[in-house]
Order: sequence, then C-alpha cells, then structure tokens
Amino acid sequence: MKSQQPDNQSNILIAIVLSMAVLLAWSYFVAGPQMEAEKARQTAQQSKNTNTAAPAAAGAGPTAAAPAPAASIADVKPATREQGIAASPRVAIETPSLKGSIALKGGAIDDLSLLKHHETVDPKSPNIVLFSPLYEGGGYFARLGWIASGKPVKVPDSETLWTAKTPGPLTPSSPVTLEWSNGEGLTFRRNISVDENYMFSINEEVENKSPGDIALRPFARLFRFGAPKIPAVWIQHEGLLGVPGDAGLQEITFATATAEPPVRFEGKTGGWVGITDKYWAAAIIPDQKVAYSATLEGEAPKDAKSLPMFLAEFETEPTVVAAGSVASVKTNLYAGAKQAAIIEEYQDKLGIEKFDLMIDWGWFYFLTKPMNHALTWLYGIIGNFGFAILALTVIVKLLFYPLANKSYESMAKMKKLQPQMEALRERYKDDKSRMQQELMQLYQKEKINPAAGCLPILVQIPVFFALYKVLYTSIDMRHAPFIGWIKDLSAPDPTSIFNLFGLLPFGVPDFLLVGVWPIIMGATMWIQMQLNPPQPDPVQQQIFSWMPLIFTFLLATFPAGLVIYWAWNNVLSIMQQWYITKKQGAEIHLGANFRRTFGPVLRLIGIGKETKG
Repeated sequence: MKSQQPDNQSNILIAIVLSMAVLLAWSYFVAGPQMEAEKARQTAQQSKNTNTAAPAAAGAGPTAAAPAPAASIADVKPATREQGIAASPRVAIETPSLKGSIALKGGAIDDLSLLKHHETVDPKSPNIVLFSPLYEGGGYFARLGWIASGKPVKVPDSETLWTAKTPGPLTPSSPVTLEWSNGEGLTFRRNISVDENYMFSINEEVENKSPGDIALRPFARLFRFGAPKIPAVWIQHEGLLGVPGDAGLQEITFATATAEPPVRFEGKTGGWVGITDKYWAAAIIPDQKVAYSATLEGEAPKDAKSLPMFLAEFETEPTVVAAGSVASVKTNLYAGAKQAAIIEEYQDKLGIEKFDLMIDWGWFYFLTKPMNHALTWLYGIIGNFGFAILALTVIVKLLFYPLANKSYESMAKMKKLQPQMEALRERYKDDKSRMQQELMQLYQKEKINPAAGCLPILVQIPVFFALYKVLYTSIDMRHAPFIGWIKDLSAPDPTSIFNLFGLLPFGVPDFLLVGVWPIIMGATMWIQMQLNPPQPDPVQQQIFSWMPLIFTFLLATFPAGLVIYWAWNNVLSIMQQWYITKKQGAEIHLGANFRRTFGPVLRLIGIGKETKG
C-alpha cells in the first residue's frame, strides 16, 4: 500500500492541474469573450439612435383618457447628453450633494450629478451622472403630471413650456415654483423643494377657474433607457424594484423586465417604486395614505439601433377639482446614492414603508444590516474601513469564542487519538459496520463529538456572506482605501503573481489577477487546515490539502475587503487553535505536512528529493 501512495498523489495532482487548466481555458476562451462581446454590444447600442418608445400604461379605467407613457417621449432625440440639456430652458439645481437642472420644456427632472461621488478613485475624475435627458445614448429622468379622467381636458405634456415663477436655482433653502395655464380655466403649479441630500418634495396643484368640475388622476414616472454597461452578478439586484404596499418587496432584473409582461399592483397604500443600480437609485414615493396603482415594466430594443426601456410608475385615484377650488397632491422623489443612514432617516422621518429595502441586504438581512452599522460605527472611531473590518472580525471572534473553543478542543482531541483510530480502521477494514461501532465507542469514551469541528466553519458562513454583501453593496465601501496598494476595498486586489506583482512590464487578464491578499488568504487557510485532524481517506486528504489553492484563485476576483477579512480571520483562528492544540498535547507538524502536500509539485519542478520506500 505504501508504494502506491506517490502514484496516488501524482494522479490527484494531475487531475487537479488539468481541472484548473480547463477552468482557466473556459474563462479565457468562452467566458471572457462573452463578457467582452456583451460590453461591446451595449457600448455600441449606447452610441446609436434610440428608437424605443415606452409602452402604454396598463390598467386604465374605461373612462380614462390616459395618454400612454410613450406619448410623452420625443421621437427625435439629440445626439448627445449636452445637446439634450441645451434643448430646453432650465432651472438650476444646486445642493451640497446634487448639481443639475429641471427642464422647463416638459417639466422633467432630467439632469443630476452626484457631487460626493466620482467615477474612479481619483478625486479629480468626473462626478457620477445619475439623470440625463433622452438622447441617442440613453436617458434617465423623472416626470410627474396629471391624466384627464372622464371628459377630455388639456393637461401638461412633454411639449409643455412651463414658466418659472421663481428664478432659481433650486437649493435646500430656496424652493422653485413652475406654472402653466391650459387656456381653458385650469392653472397647473409645481412647487419643488430639495434637501441637502437626495430627496425632492414635489407638490402639484391644480386651480380650477372653469365653470365645471374636473376629474384628474395624478401620476409619477421614472424612465430609464439602457441598462448598466457591466452585467450584474447574482448577489446584487439591479433593475426595477419597490414595495407597493402590502405586496412586499418586488425585484425585477433588467433582463427579466424586457422579457416578461409588465407587473401591475392595484389599490395599494404606502410604499414606493423605483429603479436601482449597484450603488445608485431613484424612487418615486406617493402620499403614504393615498391609494394608488403601480406598474413595473420593461421593453426590449426593437432593433439594433434601439435601447431597452424601463419604467416605474404610479397613478393615484382620480381627484375631483370642483369649480373655483384648488386640489393638490404631494410626491417625493429620491435620486442619489444608496447610503443606508440617509435612506433609513427618510424611512423614519417621512414614514416611507420599508424604504431601507432599496439596499439589497440579501438573505441574511438580520446580519447584514447590523454589520453595516457596526462597520460604519467602527469607521467613525478608526477612520479607515480596512481597519474597521479587522476590528469587526475581532469582535465577531470574541462573540463566538466559547463555541469555537469547544470545537477546537474536540478537534485537538481527535488529532491526539489518530493512532488509535488508525489502528481500529486497520483492524476492522473488512467490517465497516464494526469499524463505525468501535470508533463511536472511542468517541464516547473520550467525550469527543466528531461533528464539533465543523461548527466554527458553519458559524462563519452566514457572517462571511453578510460581510460579503456589505462589502459588495454598501456605498461606504466604494473607493474606500486600506493601506499600500489597496485603494478600493470593494474591488479585487489589483496585483497579480503572474507579472510578479507589477515588476514585469505587462498586464494579465482579469481572471489571472491573483494578488497579494488572495495569496495571504490561501496560505493562512492552508496553515489552519493543518491544525485539523487528517481525513481518514488519502484521496479526501489530498483534496482538502489542495482546497486553499483553489480558494486562492476563486477569491482573487472577490472584493479586497472580503479577502482581507478572511485572511485576518484565518490568522485569529490559527492563533486560537494552535494554543488549544498545544494545550491538549497534540503535535503539529507543519513542515512534514508541507512536504507531504507540495512534495509532488516540488519534484515536478526539480526541487526536493524523491522519497524512497
């Protein structure tokens, strides 16, 4: 049997190397070109004409004279965003967080940039552009208004030229009022205010000086033309979303929205609807006490020159404006970064139902949200999110210290009993049932739970996913530096062993970016595994021995903050487990384990001596 062990190791090594070669080849020749083709397709689409028109609003009553959303979208589009902005007179928007303007032609809020966020880690890079007027490359804007319900009435549309009764700019201390009269006795006013963050408050008024009553139905719509340039990943929702009253959280990805029929919610009270990216979102919020109907829908491009269209909208019940009276309706518009503290403040202050679900906290909501708050709190004390992650890891370790201690003690005892266990396996190798009985008796005698060693890993899994969610989705992690070369904790480690961490003058493909921190994580993971009892089956033991290398490649594309967390967690676990293993009298043979695990590799490359016998 001993003479077969080197062959066993060589076969396993060859199988692992071939498997990794297949994965790398697939990534390079299949996945890589597919992603590049998708990016090229989307870039090409955004540089061509946009012929997409928004679909008609669903569910209008039989007496409604509701124009379809498509009716408010121009057929002729400017070539660039700048030309789209210049196509209408405007009222400027100036706040500590936002810069942009409101189009007087049509009255849309269609020009917004986020002053506190940049496209890259360079603070001199352009600000993030959130809203844009419709042009050949896209469009993203909010439009509010009225729909005639009953007899035809002339209402504002996309061609209406509003008059600014206040000159602007719109600031937190200076609201603006827009006004338009239809020439038939109706005067429409739009009073707009904004706070220092990302919330607009829009009060729509209708003054009826005509001889008869008028029925109007208020609406608010968010239009978006074009999806994000980089396709979303499974862990992060991007697309249409909202909480339409008691319907709960609704999430429809960009891809699903263009492939399936519109989703409509009737007779809801409370909540909101919107459109979200990874870090940015826009939401329209009706009066939380007024009944409304909401629609989430998308439309696929009609041809190669078109862009997909996405729509989130709501319409409230008809309002009867009596002759000689004034009716009004209030709507809030959120447009900005998905910052948890700000969103939760709005939820509490304005009473917006489940507004915090705008941030995709994931399955472990009960862990992810508190962990985000804990990281933010630690950041306020330490001043660096990287060190805040390290501090949070220590806190989590302390919380689970008693449980981990019991598990590590059990593992140390298992390791100490390995000679007796091997003797039982050899004695009863032809009687598996008897072998299990004898092993269980040995466990009971020594008061060992063989499954206890899994507890630290099982406890770590939800914490790991919760932190992964925080690092991947939280705007606070975006462009947050650590030390050295880590300038963005939400992005992968930018270094790579395949160009000697930048010493060689060439770049490497993204799937080969195996940086310093993933290597540290893999090394600490291997050391920790050597403290565990060996697997009884040699093949299983070899597979477990190679897991750190596999995880090094897998986590190389993960956010650097997550890899740093895992490496630091491994270091703390090693210290704790090493102490307990020594305390129990079990031996640790890192050198021998290293030679056993990596001996075949060293021999293949000519390092090390062939073991005889």
